[in-house]
Amino acid sequence: MSANISETTVNNSYKSNAGGYIHPTVKYGKRLFDVVFSLSAMFALLPLLPFIALLIKIDSKGPVFYQQQRLGKSRLGFRHQFSIFKFRSMYTDAEIDGVALLAAKSDPRITRVGKFLRKTRFDETPQLINILSGDMSLIGPRPERPELTSEIEKKMPFFSERTYQVLPGLTGLAQINQSYLGSVNNLDQKLAFDHAYSLAISTPLSWLKTDAQIFLKTILTVIKCNG
Repeated sequence: MSANISETTVNNSYKSNAGGYIHPTVKYGKRLFDVVFSLSAMFALLPLLPFIALLIKIDSKGPVFYQQQRLGKSRLGFRHQFSIFKFRSMYTDAEIDGVALLAAKSDPRITRVGKFLRKTRFDETPQLINILSGDMSLIGPRPERPELTSEIEKKMPFFSERTYQVLPGLTGLAQINQSYLGSVNNLDQKLAFDHAYSLAISTPLSWLKTDAQIFLKTILTVIKCNG
């Protein structure tokens, strides 16, 4: 993209799409795909869910599901906060001191079953409920915890604006290109991926190409257990 964008061009673009820089076709097309995919995936995975729940209960004490506050789509002056759902993959006392921590690749807080769930991304499947409710999309920037976002923005001002007008995703450009990050100091590349994705879905053709590539790579990640 050219850096020499005139003020007139920016103003015209803003007036033609007051709801954001994403094309309306992309906005409604993504939502339609999210609903169809979520319903289909939930139906297909339904027979597996009792076995996953049983393995979690046998492996360690605690609930099957894990609920946590995350930040969603950012708008000017407003950050939507919602509860995310996951299969529990860590021990229940993972944050016993109450300090929010980023998950690392070889995190000792992760249970044996949790390691498998994370490698296959099965721990994320309950988020299909979040997608159906409209808090998330299948593909988008990873939703971060409010506590961690506050810490990150001390080093990277306006970090949460990477989700401006973009719903956070179950998978995304950063998720398929990076493993778990153990420190807020390792977020530069993630931020670049998230901004790149927001720009890539500004037109229908670019959106279709980008989301198709991310979707296919996500499927390969699940099959190869490279999560």
